[in-house]
Amino acid sequence: MSGAGLQVPRPLAAVVSRLPQWPPSAVLAAGLNLLLLPLLGAEARALLRGRVVAIQVSDAGLDCRVRLVAIGFVPARRQADVAIRATADDYWRLARREEDPDTLFFARRLGIEGDTELGLAVKNALDAVEWSPAALFAALRRPFGSRRA
Repeated sequence: MSGAGLQVPRPLAAVVSRLPQWPPSAVLAAGLNLLLLPLLGAEARALLRGRVVAIQVSDAGLDCRVRLVAIGFVPARRQADVAIRATADDYWRLARREEDPDTLFFARRLGIEGDTELGLAVKNALDAVEWSPAALFAALRRPFGSRRA
């Protein structure tokens, strides 16, 4: 599965793919807690609760796994219920709204394996996130409150 854009250099991917899974999974969980969790409706939360979702960056050799528990997203070590796979460039294009998830899926550049219903719910939840700089900065300020000098 290769996209039309940039790819992670093979030497870097060779190193990244050998690193422990937990640190990038923890970073992904923290990001999802900041950006996605506040936007998830009750139905999506119920569907995700306790399920392991793998976000795989195919050209970087990354396999980040998270699950939703009562306190939010946490890193997961067990086998994924669903795996979503794309290249780093395709994830970047999705985040910047330059590509539509359905277009990438039908072009076989976004793969979903495992529980299809869960995969579609994750895809729809990620697609609903507002990735604008203003929304990102607002999400980052949320946990710290507004501090004025």
